[in-house]
Amino acid sequence: MLAETTIAPVNWGFLNIFLLAGLLLGARVNPLWGQTNEPNARIRSIILQSRHMGAHGLGYNDRSLTELSRKLAPADVPELLTLLKDRSLSVGVQFALASQCGAGIAQVREALKQHRMDFSDASDVMDLVAGFAGCPSAARAEARTAKKEIDQLQEDEQARIAEESRRKAEDDARIQANSIKMIDPVRARDLTREERVEVYQRSLKAMGLNDKGPLTPAQKQMVDRMYRTMVLGEGGAPPRQ
Repeated sequence: MLAETTIAPVNWGFLNIFLLAGLLLGARVNPLWGQTNEPNARIRSIILQSRHMGAHGLGYNDRSLTELSRKLAPADVPELLTLLKDRSLSVGVQFALASQCGAGIAQVREALKQHRMDFSDASDVMDLVAGFAGCPSAARAEARTAKKEIDQLQEDEQARIAEESRRKAEDDARIQANSIKMIDPVRARDLTREERVEVYQRSLKAMGLNDKGPLTPAQKQMVDRMYRTMVLGEGGAPPRQ
């Protein structure tokens, strides 16, 4: 005769707690349940693992491009672009973007237009695409064309900045000369109202004040007195119209 087997009653309360803990843990680590704490952790890890020892130590090379092209996909490009702000990872991100060939070219161009990427990073990506044998010949040709365009845009931007700096320096020198004229009642007569306003505004800026901003009663009184004296010419020569 078989002995009777006694089955212990199930503690459903404990089991429910156990199952709930498992669900919460799964939601944290499994992308099918929810997002991880750091959405770009996977991509960051892939980039760092693609480094190899070379003549200058641990870095990126053609082997890195090949590995990145297998482990990443065009859908990862937007996330790669957000990682560019981490300058310690920027070279790896350039290689990762280049590994996506045509998809990388298109989105790098768009990021550059939107000022989400600088010229040097974009130019380096195009160099990498152009020299990566894993990219189709059409994509490599497109990258060479894009690099020329990017380099020209960079030259134009540098020229624009240089011209703005030159104009600003000329304006500063002119306003400084006019501020010296304003001290002399005779020479002050030669200044137009517009020139007086420029000197007045520059003087306020040097004092850290703004006549349109919040002012204490004492500051407002001082600003009003400066305006009457410097712009309206009260107590001295009126401005030339």
